Amino acid sequence: MNTLNKKELIIGIAMLGASLTYLVLAQQLPGHDGVDAATVPKLLAGFLSLLGLMQLVSAFAKPKVAAEPASPVPTEAEDRPAEVIEPKTVLKTLGLILGYMALLGPVGFPIMTVVYLYLQFLVLTPVNQKARHLTYLLIAVICSALIFLLFREAFDLLLPAGLLNNYI
Repeated sequence: MNTLNKKELIIGIAMLGASLTYLVLAQQLPGHDGVDAATVPKLLAGFLSLLGLMQLVSAFAKPKVAAEPASPVPTEAEDRPAEVIEPKTVLKTLGLILGYMALLGPVGFPIMTVVYLYLQFLVLTPVNQKARHLTYLLIAVICSALIFLLFREAFDLLLPAGLLNNYI
């Protein structure tokens, strides 16, 4: 087993151990029938355990051998530098998060989530790609409505409605 596979094995064991510990702690949370405070931690522990198992399996998988010998001339893909996240993108994202947090109460979850998601999609759209405004807006509206309804109807938790308080 080479060094890379040993590192993946150690990471897989650590992830699986942490997820199983988390699952044991989540089982100790008080709960009742249906969705309660322990539901999400149990789901997260299950998913983390699955990821840990997948990491262990990948550690024992044989590395793929290249079918063609390496060419001495670099190809076009090798010449391209790795994409770098610009500090502007990070600062814009932090600004959007702060604005979202500041306006969530007065404006409300449904409207602010639509605005935040739409603007975040625009920030994350690569410069050389045309922004699909209608698609972004549609995804933002659907996600916001689904999350709001899920919390209100399934979890029986009220998110701030803000400006829509009289209509919802």
